[in-house]
Amino acid sequence: MANPSHNGKQNLTVTMDRQIIQKAKVVAAKRATSISALVARQIEILVGEEEAYERSERDARALLRDGFHLGGDNRVSREELHER
Repeated sequence: MANPSHNGKQNLTVTMDRQIIQKAKVVAAKRATSISALVARQIEILVGEEEAYERSERDARALLRDGFHLGGDNRVSREELHER
């Protein structure tokens, strides 16, 4: 059963090169945070970017499917356009 004090959060174990971990400790200390918080934030950013990309793809497909309305109410058939 999940611990309610974690507010829906779950632990994750990540294996990394020791040199990277040492450098990450310095970065975290400079930012007054933890390596865990740095990693969590970067993953949140990555997931957010992916979701934004998927939304923009859906929006682009909808625009292509539905077309653009440039104003005006004069609907002219193809035949009327080619009568000239």
